[in-house]
Amino acid sequence: MAYRILVVDDEKLIVKGIKFSLEQEGMTVDTAFDGEEALNLAKENEYSLILLDVMLPKLDGLNVCQMIREFSNVPIIMVTAKGEDMDKIMGLEYGADDYLTKPFNILELKARIKAILRRSIKKVTAEETKKKSLKVRELEIEIESRRVFIDGKEANLTAKEFDMLELFMQNPGKVYSRDNLLNIIWGYGYPGDLRAVDVHVRRLREKIEKTPSEPKYIHTKWGVGYYFQ
Repeated sequence: MAYRILVVDDEKLIVKGIKFSLEQEGMTVDTAFDGEEALNLAKENEYSLILLDVMLPKLDGLNVCQMIREFSNVPIIMVTAKGEDMDKIMGLEYGADDYLTKPFNILELKARIKAILRRSIKKVTAEETKKKSLKVRELEIEIESRRVFIDGKEANLTAKEFDMLELFMQNPGKVYSRDNLLNIIWGYGYPGDLRAVDVHVRRLREKIEKTPSEPKYIHTKWGVGYYFQ
């Protein structure tokens, strides 16, 4: 499958290097050097993944990420020169799927991109082929199209939010620890913070629960983890 990637950074030498490296992997790469240009390209084109720097002219990366989430579930990797935990969590709060801190190794970047692309192309198992959708009360997910509906109205979930919800719905009652979820959804060896799981669970509840503070789908088993009921 041919992948089309959007690389957004105001440092042109960095963009040139990333573009060259990804094109060596057979990917098509578009580039943008400010937030407004990135947002316009994301609206006009279908991308397999967006690599988005936080510090951008005209419109910063966090706002661009948030605006893209209003119309697209495209996987987004945030790139920041800042290493503080709060900056990383902020990226996830705004709808990013992953983050990377500058300076980074190009091999690590390519590994992260490939891992996300593999997860975004859902391999339908024999069981999933038989069961095209899952429905619990007013909540329904379509597995192949990766769409989610609440009372017939579509909910706009990110790639990881959908993966998490599908995992929960396929295994009702099973309790997953944060470590379990980090390994399953993000992949073994992912160096991220466990709080990323809490952030995604909270965002998922906000999108599918009528009263997120009193969830009826995704529950917390204190001291253990999360489960679907």
